[in-house]
Order: sequence, then structure tokens, then C-alpha cells
Amino acid sequence: MLRVGIIGASGYTGVELARILATHPEVQITVATSRQYAGQPLSSVFPNLRERVDITCENLTPAELTDRADFFFTAVPHKTAMDIVPILLAAGKKVVDLSADFRIRDAAVYEKWYQKHSCPEVIKDAAYGLPELYRSQIKKCNLVANPGCYPTSITLGLAPLLRSKLIDPSTIIVDSKSGTSGAGRAAAVGSLFCEVADGFRPYKTGGTHRHIPEIEQELSALYNDDITISFTPHLLPISRGILSTIYASLDKEISEDELHGLYREAYDGETFVRICPPGVLPATQHVRGSNCCDIGMSLDKRTNRVIIMSAIDNIVKGASGQAIQNMNLMNGLPEETGLMGAPFFP
Repeated sequence: MLRVGIIGASGYTGVELARILATHPEVQITVATSRQYAGQPLSSVFPNLRERVDITCENLTPAELTDRADFFFTAVPHKTAMDIVPILLAAGKKVVDLSADFRIRDAAVYEKWYQKHSCPEVIKDAAYGLPELYRSQIKKCNLVANPGCYPTSITLGLAPLLRSKLIDPSTIIVDSKSGTSGAGRAAAVGSLFCEVADGFRPYKTGGTHRHIPEIEQELSALYNDDITISFTPHLLPISRGILSTIYASLDKEISEDELHGLYREAYDGETFVRICPPGVLPATQHVRGSNCCDIGMSLDKRTNRVIIMSAIDNIVKGASGQAIQNMNLMNGLPEETGLMGAPFFP
């Protein structure tokens, strides 16, 4: 049985880790940390875990944590992770980090969008945790940088087109919508019910969202050349889900059948990527609570554009579920273990 620790258990990604791991047949949660709720059962902080997760939150230093588990999830804010992860690695532990601290391969780019990096030497040892693209690297490493939610939906959506050189990358426009859990659990006026309900609005416009360098890094790697995108995120009045609608001009002629065939071939055998049949489009309610990414597509022959639509649950495939998928790979477990529950509906 793999002993697992959740560092930062009182956020939305922390509780989602605990919820999924509670039914994972190969792991035991042996420690969960929270400064705010230290001394309280995690199930009292999140009553959905009652009689499913029997562990009390603790406020421990990284050095105090190392003997408590073999594998750790760091579900903590940016900057905090880089103070914790090196200590865990030095103690011989394996880690999936859910912050952005090790996702960006160039420390200078990270510092431009976030803050000063205190351990840039660790970045080179981190595998980018998108299993559908980096499975072999993930299996061999001790540190995985779990991708952001928007980058997951966008990268999976565009990968087959970029690898096949079918689109002009300079024309890529991404319009993404996210549920409010993406903003985290901390109290903020912009996330209050009355601020979100019955409305729909963009935010971080004009190329200012912090996920942009991560998205461009991964798309550029797929295309083997630098890519710059136009990206606008929006806030939906729902708790879970991301829907990314991606537009690009075609460089080569392709039929609808060929386009669907390209995607089916690209993701053949991938448990968690579901290609929608022709005429069927993805929706957030069809992936809710699951580790699935549903991808649909359409051709606009009038404008010579392809339209890719990608739906995920932002705190499962976009965060905690993908982190557990990576944990399975890092420990030689079947990749889908603990993650095969069907989406919630309705």
C-alpha cells in the first residue's frame, strides 16, 4: 500500500484529491496538512468526506512530513511549493506538484509571469504531467509538474493538428470558459454567489492570464517552432468545468471525416480522451466529476477555419484527477486506477 500525503488539503484541489484517493485500492492517505484547519478532521472541513476519509489536518514543516508518507501531492499556492518540494525530493520522496512552480521550463519566463524562483535548478528534473503527451518521462521521474486546467484542455485539443502541421499557428484563437472553483476556495468578492450567478464575463484579457506561457510552451513543443496565441478566459456561473473553443486557419485541405479520423488515431487507446462522434459536441456536464477530456470538432469551410471544442472538469482532469493519473504512472500502477468513475449527471 502506497502511503500518500496531501500538502494543502483544505483547498478545492486538496479535497478532490482526498475524495478520489478514498476509493483508490492501492493507496492510504497518511497525512494531510492545513494551517487554517490544523487539529480538525478533514471530514469536518468537507462534510462530503464524512465516513470516507478518516484523517485529521496537521500543520507540519516539510522536514516533519518526510517520514509520514512515501508520495506527496503539493496542492499549495505558487511560491509555497518551491519552498517544500526540494526538501521532499532530498528525502527520496516522489512528488506531484499542482502549482505552477515547476511547469515552465525557462526560469526567466516563470519569473516574468509569477515571481522570483528560489530553486530553478529543480525545474530540469520535473516532467510535465500531461500523460497523453509525456507518459514515458512521467514514469521515470520523481517530480511531476501537474499542468494547469486551461493548458490541459487547450493542449489536448490542439495536439493532433499541430503535430500534423495542418493549421497556421499564427491564427490560433482560444476562447475558454471556466467554473468558479478555478478561482480557489479563498474568499474573494469576485467569486461571491451574487457576483457570479446569472452572469457571464471575461477576465484577464489582453494576453495577461498566467497560463499563457505554459500553453505557448506546450504548443510550441508540439509544432517544433515558437507559437503565440490569443487567449481569453471567461468565468461561468457553474462550480465545475472548462470548455475551450479553439479557432485556427487551415494550411491544408481536409474533410470532416479525415479530421475526425486524425483525432481518433491520435488518441487511440487513451482512456481519458474521448473523441465525440461527428455531429456531437462536448459539454461540461458530460465530464463533470470525471478525469475525461471530451473533444469535438467542426470545419467552417466558409472561412477555411477549423474549430476544436474541448471539455474537462477543471478540478479533476484539470488538477487532482490528472495528478492521481500521474501518481499511478510514477509508481508502476495501472494508469486508470481509482479514476474510472463515470461523470456526474445531471
